[in-house]
Amino acid sequence: MIRIITIMLIVMLTGPAQAMRFKIATLSPEGSVWMQKMREGAEELARKTDNRVTIKYYPGGVMGDDRAVLRKIRIGQLHGGAVVGGSLSKFYPDDQIYNLPLKFRSFEEVDYVRKHLDQRIAQGLEKGGFVTFGIAEGGFAYVMSTVPIRTVNEMRRQKVWIPNNDTMILETVKAFDVTPYPLSIADVQAGLQTGLINTVTTPPIGALALQWHTQINYLMFEPFLYIYGVLAVDCKAFAKISTHDQQIFRETMGRIFREIDRLNREDNVKALQALRKQGIEFIKPSGEAMEKWYHDAEAVPKRLVNAGKLSQGMVNTLERLLKDYRSKQLRAKK
Repeated sequence: MIRIITIMLIVMLTGPAQAMRFKIATLSPEGSVWMQKMREGAEELARKTDNRVTIKYYPGGVMGDDRAVLRKIRIGQLHGGAVVGGSLSKFYPDDQIYNLPLKFRSFEEVDYVRKHLDQRIAQGLEKGGFVTFGIAEGGFAYVMSTVPIRTVNEMRRQKVWIPNNDTMILETVKAFDVTPYPLSIADVQAGLQTGLINTVTTPPIGALALQWHTQINYLMFEPFLYIYGVLAVDCKAFAKISTHDQQIFRETMGRIFREIDRLNREDNVKALQALRKQGIEFIKPSGEAMEKWYHDAEAVPKRLVNAGKLSQGMVNTLERLLKDYRSKQLRAKK
């Protein structure tokens, strides 16, 4: 009798064990760290749920760029995507807060801010319709080009690529008075080869994985943007599995994304070294040039707030956290 009652309680708490195969797409190529770890997570998830929850991945952009993936999620063709965080801004605008240009000067600053804001971003995205499993660092993105760029004026003379679905980057280039050339990520390589564009901003691992490094000659050695990615699963699809299996899903992929987060930082360091070895010249702007870069970058948050793309409250929180961290560092040096 006790055993029957126990089983009934488990069923009541976890709900019916409905089998679900999640279809998830990503631009990450097969063989990349992202795909290796996500496949590891899928195998563990299937094993722990007795194959009630399985994942079929569509890597390498076969389902299109992030915008195409989100459109296919909306019509039910896909259930989720491993996407760049900023592509989800429609569902929670403040998820772009880490992408403000020239805000972070070191990984230590990033870590301090993320410790306070990662969970808020995850909660905001879930309210917007997507379950996520932690943030995975894409790393610092650098300006890379076929010609040397040290100053804002030099940047204005270039054919600067921006992702065709990223309003954050669009407002950024407007603040620097740069003419953007919007293209899907899949079209960037051809754009560089034909001269349609000659400047991209990307993390080192991205430049190598997508082979863009074969077309560029210079890297402005100043962290320009901080990029991150998430595995975003449609809340409606996620709700179809039992609460017990949901918990296993969260725990398993949460651990996987913590590992990706750590590995990507290590790989970005190695990728920078690889770019140097490829003969790409690293350019460090002068102090005077950086003052102009920082001055123009300061206009971006206000533009985004005025356009309704970012909340003033989140901007204020970021500024407070950075001020707190830098004050602590100054006191520690005295």
